[in-house]
Amino acid sequence: MKRLPLALLSLVSVQAFAETLKYENVQNFFDKLPGGEPQGACHGGVAIDKAGNHYVTTDTPRGILVFSHDGKFQRACGPSKIHSLEIREEGGTEFIYGARGREHEVVKLRLDGTQEWALKYPEESGKCKDASGFNPCAVTVGPDGSIFVADGYGSNFIYKFDKDRKFVKAFGGPGEEEGKFKTCHGIALDTRGEKPLLFVCNRNNNRVEYWDLDGNFVKVIQKDLRMPAAVQIRGELAIVPELQGRVTVLDKSGSIAAQVGDNTDAKQRANFGLTQDKWTDGITNSPHGGSIDKDGNLIVTEWSAFGRLHKFLKKN
Repeated sequence: MKRLPLALLSLVSVQAFAETLKYENVQNFFDKLPGGEPQGACHGGVAIDKAGNHYVTTDTPRGILVFSHDGKFQRACGPSKIHSLEIREEGGTEFIYGARGREHEVVKLRLDGTQEWALKYPEESGKCKDASGFNPCAVTVGPDGSIFVADGYGSNFIYKFDKDRKFVKAFGGPGEEEGKFKTCHGIALDTRGEKPLLFVCNRNNNRVEYWDLDGNFVKVIQKDLRMPAAVQIRGELAIVPELQGRVTVLDKSGSIAAQVGDNTDAKQRANFGLTQDKWTDGITNSPHGGSIDKDGNLIVTEWSAFGRLHKFLKKN
């Protein structure tokens, strides 16, 4: 694996916008798995619980890999092929909400991987001819327990369900104009403003945008990104991994606060099969999921046949 000169590490791919934050790549932060095996194929994401543990999804039979706050491997649990996930506390208990597009379902799990329920295709929506057309990319939950599912690999609608998983409505639909999706790939609840909004990654339209909880388009937050794949929000910041080799951090106003891991080699971007000898520490290839830990550090997982995790340390 190529390594950058130490003098450059504190400046890894942070470009000159209206940026206020600096990050440094931490090499080899996460443990290898028992036996030294690689993480394995990943087309998923990462989320962090209250204790600081990292939950990293894989496409392997291991399912979800759990690492401690200091990067030590703890265990594996739950199903494989979770495309994205978020952790939500309900009544003092934390749960994982995960979208499993290839299994045509959304699941709710306990932190030990035990399944609470599975939400299947809403036939009453009339948006797909059958269950095979329901291929959710991401899921988030509103303040009242409403569930929002981004069907980015399927109909390109966002489906809203009530807290009892009853279908409410579908909104968006395919297209390139504002108010339409070209792969609604990531979604999160944003409570940083006057009222809660849905933060949506409109991946192949290369923009991120706000929608209200009734399914109305509000505005574009940032455009001309490089295939924004996911979003997670912590405190005042939102992390947006871009599949084409970059990670963007946005502040509460939607301005770019930092960009890290920028890959200048277009052939390496969004390259699932890129072999490990082509990797460079601190440079991303195919960022697909991301989270922010309690100390403000960035955790990024890649769309990779081998599995790849990064930690970018927030500089004071």
